[in-house]
Amino acid sequence: MNEIAELVALASRVLAANGHDDLIWGHASVRDPDGGGAWLKTAEWGLGEVTAERVHLVDGTGAVRDGAAGPASPRHSEYPIHTEILAARPDVGAVVHTHPPHAVALAATGQALQPVSHTATMFVPPEVPRFTDTADLILTSELGKRVAAELGGHNALFLVNHGIVTVGPDLPTAVVTAVILERACAQQILTRSAGGWPTWSPPEEALAKREHIYSPAAIAAVWDHLVRELER
Repeated sequence: MNEIAELVALASRVLAANGHDDLIWGHASVRDPDGGGAWLKTAEWGLGEVTAERVHLVDGTGAVRDGAAGPASPRHSEYPIHTEILAARPDVGAVVHTHPPHAVALAATGQALQPVSHTATMFVPPEVPRFTDTADLILTSELGKRVAAELGGHNALFLVNHGIVTVGPDLPTAVVTAVILERACAQQILTRSAGGWPTWSPPEEALAKREHIYSPAAIAAVWDHLVRELER
């Protein structure tokens, strides 16, 4: 599983370089192809510090099953976000959970994300769902199941007063989705702070933009761009 560990490590560093670093918190995961759970970084490391040796496989009970870090390596307590979403969504191959500042701020205001620029059209319409059962850590399978239920079939979720969750068929897609969500929230906050009367695309235009801008090929190209930027 070295290739998966390398991908999780690379994705973590890309997230760190794009406004998602939060000291030692936040994580991205990939579904284990053999059904063993989720490959994600070990605890106590920042996203920007993740290497393949700091990635391990965690199953649905929280047991560390594999990885260079070994079974005694500390795992993130919020692993149920990953394992329960993967269990609920067979179409999802990867999950991102981070605490980007603009997304956290916008969700806390109670505002719905609006397509004031191209970025939010990746998500709306419909509205990005909001998980409000708790702003505490998602520490149990029951809470993980409730997060998965609130996410539903969407590609993103606000954990209000906490962070975000994004998903995709693969990790590059889930990471690009997280990066674009944070940019969309920052754009809306900037737009609101400018005063006046904000405008945004109506639903039919927003959906057309989504089709025109966010094809799978374009998302893959954005991922490649983020990796190139990281390597400079």
